[in-house]
Amino acid sequence: MSLMANLYVGSSGLQVSQNALNTTAHNMANIDTEGYTRQQVSQGTRSYQTLEKNNDCIAWKQIGTGVNYNNCKQVRSDFLDKSYRKESGRYAFYDVSQKTLEEVEDQLQEMNGTEFAESLNNLWTAVQELAKDPCSAVTQSAMVTRANEFLTRAKSVYDGLVDYQENLDSTVASMVKNINYYGDKIKELNEKIVDIESGKQEKANDLRDDRNKLLDKLGEYGKIEYSEDIFGNVSVLFEGSSFVTSDHVNHIGIDTTLESSVGYATPYWEYAARTEADKDGNKVVVSIDGAHLYDLTQTISTSTDTDIGKLKSVLLARGDHNATYHDIAESEDYYNSNISKSVIMNVQAEFDQMIHNVMSAINQVLEEAESNPATMDNTLGTVKDFDLFVIANPEDRVLYDMGDDHPAGSVLTELTITNAQINMKFLQDPTIFTFRTVEGNEDTDTMRKLKEAFTTEKYALNPNVATKNSFITYYNSLVSQVANSGDVNKSIAAAQEQTVSSISAAREQIVGVSSDEELEYMIQFQNAYNASSRYINVVSEMLEHLVNTLGA
Repeated sequence: MSLMANLYVGSSGLQVSQNALNTTAHNMANIDTEGYTRQQVSQGTRSYQTLEKNNDCIAWKQIGTGVNYNNCKQVRSDFLDKSYRKESGRYAFYDVSQKTLEEVEDQLQEMNGTEFAESLNNLWTAVQELAKDPCSAVTQSAMVTRANEFLTRAKSVYDGLVDYQENLDSTVASMVKNINYYGDKIKELNEKIVDIESGKQEKANDLRDDRNKLLDKLGEYGKIEYSEDIFGNVSVLFEGSSFVTSDHVNHIGIDTTLESSVGYATPYWEYAARTEADKDGNKVVVSIDGAHLYDLTQTISTSTDTDIGKLKSVLLARGDHNATYHDIAESEDYYNSNISKSVIMNVQAEFDQMIHNVMSAINQVLEEAESNPATMDNTLGTVKDFDLFVIANPEDRVLYDMGDDHPAGSVLTELTITNAQINMKFLQDPTIFTFRTVEGNEDTDTMRKLKEAFTTEKYALNPNVATKNSFITYYNSLVSQVANSGDVNKSIAAAQEQTVSSISAAREQIVGVSSDEELEYMIQFQNAYNASSRYINVVSEMLEHLVNTLGA
């Protein structure tokens, strides 16, 4: 090799060492930057210059031509990245469930600073006092007052559950908006990365960091799968469907009118929805059958990865309508497939079932009472005219369609929290029901039945619970069920949080920048730079000596 060629060997060393120093300085400058991935310079040897080929020798006679700058790579673990995104999505799922149960528990335990259980206890106390002196105007008035208070507070609790259900629904649109935004940004970064890296030795590592942060955030909303092609494009599947491709993003839409009677948001894939052109030529969605983002009837299980993502958790917790006792009374299969998975709908149905049973039981006792004014004097009206609880607008009773078991038109909504009120006759004259028999005696038999209605244990929370409750214990069982479910979800969320933290720490050990380690590299590359510089100086001095000697 000529001495002039040796200058190129030294020059290559200077260039690679300078690039390595720049990379190290870049790492040091971003030591506290969130989402930054440590970068490393990959070095290699340049092609050797072959002087002689002799197959009898162990190796050919070759001379090195210097060091080569291959690329600047990111130091990441694909396994830890995928594990982190899956487990963070699972943590988000149970965190939403936990917070929902806590909110529901607050709604049940407190209502404007007063426990609902107090109104139920007051009603039971009024029944007991009425049984002691059924003909007293004081105890009769107290009974009507406590019944009105009981129903008013029940409506407040139920309205609180509905309001929270609507609050959850309002977050669905913002979540879908964020998901679409992340998809658009990933596609945009794909294009920039491909443009920078195509046919060039440069790596768009900072843009890759931005894309990785977006994938981390996207993983919190749902189950994602992704892969990178040879050009640098990342394709993403969201909940098993194509989301981000090399040339477009399949957006998620929100339906609030087509399938939900109360207008709750239903996410769907826009590309799979059936559309028709309106009179102005614009596409209008007419059906989202087969385009649903989720199948919410699936069993929630970690083994099948159906418990991932905050969006799915919100949809499950919210449900798709305001539940009533009908949702439990229909059938066990209907309850398990449509109601049980939704925290709020489950509580709404169980709570409304309790109120419905209390009102129906009291009405039935009064209808059958010997002291009922209607049975004593037929000119006063029908038996139902003297029910304590009545439907506010009887003409608004709707036909309740519960499916194949009860075709449309076969089931009418009876007393529910939302449609019930105290009979105006009792509010105007609480003593209209005298509780005296035809003979003028106290109607003790009705009092006994009224007390038994509160103490008889024949009411189960739902078809999956075998334990029977009375009116007195039902509410406590309902609150305990919510509290127990909350504790379960809290423990799962806490364990999942630990899992995410441990994976994050392991990932940070790889991608994170260590100042001590980078300083060591800086010293190493600086020494390499100095060595190359001195090497060039030596070659230069040799050339100068030869020129001067030959010139002499």
